[in-house]
Formats: sequence, C-alpha cells, structure tokens
Amino acid sequence: MDMRAAPTEVAKATATPLAGARSHPWTSGIAIMIVLGLAAAGWWWWRAPAITVVHVTRGPAAEIVYATGAVEPETWSRSTPLVRGRIVERCRCEGKIVKKGDVLARLDDKEALATLNDLRALEDFQRREFDRQTQLLARGATTSQAYQRVESDLARVRAQIAAQVQRLDYYKLVAPMDGIVLKEDGEVGDMVDPGTILYRIGLEKPLWVVAEVNEEDIPRVLVGQKALLRTDAFANRVLPGFVKQITPAGDPVAKTFRVRIGLPDDTPLHVGMSVEANIVSREKQNVLLVPANAVINNNLFVVEDGRARRRKVEIGIRGTGFVEIVNGVTENETIVSPATTNIKDNARVRPQLVEDVAP
Repeated sequence: MDMRAAPTEVAKATATPLAGARSHPWTSGIAIMIVLGLAAAGWWWWRAPAITVVHVTRGPAAEIVYATGAVEPETWSRSTPLVRGRIVERCRCEGKIVKKGDVLARLDDKEALATLNDLRALEDFQRREFDRQTQLLARGATTSQAYQRVESDLARVRAQIAAQVQRLDYYKLVAPMDGIVLKEDGEVGDMVDPGTILYRIGLEKPLWVVAEVNEEDIPRVLVGQKALLRTDAFANRVLPGFVKQITPAGDPVAKTFRVRIGLPDDTPLHVGMSVEANIVSREKQNVLLVPANAVINNNLFVVEDGRARRRKVEIGIRGTGFVEIVNGVTENETIVSPATTNIKDNARVRPQLVEDVAP
C-alpha cells in the first residue's frame, strides 16, 4: 500500500509548479508593455528639440537713452597763441594754481621787436620833419598842404607803433582765468600756429559729462533725468549723474544733440575720461519682465505640457536686457528664451530651465 501511494504524491507535488508556470505569460506581457511604453515616451521626449526657458519675473523696468561723451570741468578755458611762432619759454605749471593774467608761455618775438624799433625810428624822423614844417609854416615858407601831409604821416606811424606794441602781447600766453592748469602741451622749440591749444585751465570741481545724443532720442531727454554712467577705468561700477543742460540746436551733419550730465562732487571720474551714459527717460517698479530676446513681433512662446505655444502680449517699457509685459502672461510662467523664428506654434519641445537672471 505504501509503495503504491508514493508515486501518486510525487505526481501531485510535481503538478503544483506546472500550474504556477502557466501564469507567467500574462504577467510578462504587462511588463513588456510597460517597458515599451516607457521607451516610446522616452523616444518622444528626446526626439523633441531642446530649448532654454526662463520664468516670467517681476522687477523695475527702465527706458534708457544711450549716449557717449567725455568728462570736462564745468568752468574752464583754453589758452591758444594768436600768432605763429616758436616757443622759447613755458611755465611747466601743469597741476598748479594760476591767477588770471599770469604768463604761461612766450613765443619768439625778435622779428616783432625789430619791426617796432623800425617804426620808432621812423616816428623820430617824422616828428622832426613835422617840427620843421611847423616852423616853415609860421614864417610862410611852406604851404598848408605840405604841413598837413607831414602831420598825417606822423599820425600814421604812431598808429602803427601802437598796433605793433599790441601785437607784441600776442607772443605771450597768459592765464585767462583763475584756476588749475589741467593740461599743458608743447615744448620749448616747437613751432605753433594760431589756435593750437597749449593750456587748459579750469576748476577741478564741479565736473560734468559732455555727451552726444542721437536726434531721434532727444525728445525723450529732459533736464533732471537720472543717468547711469560706465567707464573702462571703473569697469565694475555704475556711477550716478543727472541731465543738467541740453543744447537747443543740434548738429545737422552728425545728427546729434549735446547733453551735459552733471556729476556729484565725490565722483571718481577725472577730466578727459570717456564715458558711456544711459539716461533713464522712463522708469516703473514691480512690473512683469521677460528677457528682450524672448519677444518676437510682440509674441512670446509659453511652454505648457511639453509644447511651445505662441501667445500675443502687450509690451510696455523696452529696456536693453528686459522688456515689460503689460498683458498676456503671468508671473512665474515658463517662456522660451531666446526665442527664434523657426519655433512653430504648439511644437513639442524639451525645455531646459536656465537660472533666472534678475533685471
């Protein structure tokens, strides 16, 4: 009996695994479908073009007018020779204080002195001739016409002497005002022409930037507006200023207007430095902002559910880096930046978020 029962139980024991094995194809099929679905989703995802996106942010918006110029003293003067000559003496007073009328340089005036001496010799001769004619006229030995001619010759030579004495002053360069010699040019022995600037004299403070603004931008510039200044000498600093003067007449050739931007007394800028100026013509606080390169023809591409959807927006202030959005998007929405013309509306995209840059 025991011998017959053993095979039967062995058969039962071996039947159980076979029953379990019949359920494997069903579970394996589900697993395969899941893997295929994930693979398809991955293929769909990676097949979409990668684009960079940012969030719509809030911050201040400023409309600016760009200008370039140089730093100058508000009060200063140029000293130039009035005649052509060779420099024979100079003060070497750059950086020093001078008073109005102080001699800064002298030109060679030997020829002018020789001419003056000739005129004075001629005056002496004409004076003696005038005295002689006066005596002759008193005795009736000459005519009144001869007397008047000699009198006229004497007056003419005296006028020439006065002019030559005045001309001798042209060979001296004198300080036109009290101030500091900001710059001194020319060396002893140099031949200089009239109009050559040899000395710049002025007051160290206050300073301003004399800048040129394009004529199409000048209607937006007003006295008192804030200006942000940059220069290579202080590359990592934005320096303050304000519009102080606007020249009424523009340059029709260069198509620019001259604008003077006042500087505070503690400005680190020096006379002669070149400056780039951003004049703030309009400013708003706490507005919606997007990068300027995200806007194409007043449209943005907003990323929703893996697709780039074109959206019409209303633009406010246009800055150099950011643009104010008045209507069309909300804060923290994801937009394509930079946007390109080859992006199609509703196209699948693979967004890659870059760190939001504050305006």
